[in-house]
Amino acid sequence: MKSSVSKTSLLALQNHIERFVQIDPNLMELLQAVMEERQIAKKDFLLQEDQYCLHQYFIVKGCFRMFYINPKGMEQIITFGIEDWWISDYDSLLNHQASQHNIQALEDAIVLSITREKLEELFQTHRVLETYFRIVNERVRIADQRRLQFMFDLSGEELYDTFYEANPGFVQRIPQYMLASYLGFTPEFLSKIRGKKRK
Repeated sequence: MKSSVSKTSLLALQNHIERFVQIDPNLMELLQAVMEERQIAKKDFLLQEDQYCLHQYFIVKGCFRMFYINPKGMEQIITFGIEDWWISDYDSLLNHQASQHNIQALEDAIVLSITREKLEELFQTHRVLETYFRIVNERVRIADQRRLQFMFDLSGEELYDTFYEANPGFVQRIPQYMLASYLGFTPEFLSKIRGKKRK
């Protein structure tokens, strides 16, 4: 369900932006005018395979997963998103091609959406917003780089421990089989690791 942006959701976005850059109230008013608030029910999709991704989404509340169906017909999770994260299929969004991915809510959620066109217009008049997105995307790139290195260098148990230590609350919010898919494990292997931790 789409609606105008509430003050609570706008404040959540403003607080996140101000963690990285200083902004003026005028920018928030412009963002409020061009963004839409969406309430997404658990298991509903922001995006499905073969659709064109037209928006970037700021997660105000809830948890999402992005996944695709691999050649073996299995779901492969490539990322998650929780409060104060942005999520989108950037390949589809930037290259104007049908998506190969799905973005699904794991909980009832609230997001703010903005089109690439509207965002580009704001970049031209408010460079500070472009700086904000650059910083956020750099942090995501660093996290992805570290995750790949960990997957190559760490044992399965070490990888789980590293992820759990960095995201203890998040691990409790997602089903075990989804976490296994994200970390490159089988659910059975992850179950053995968690079983050892409980002993």
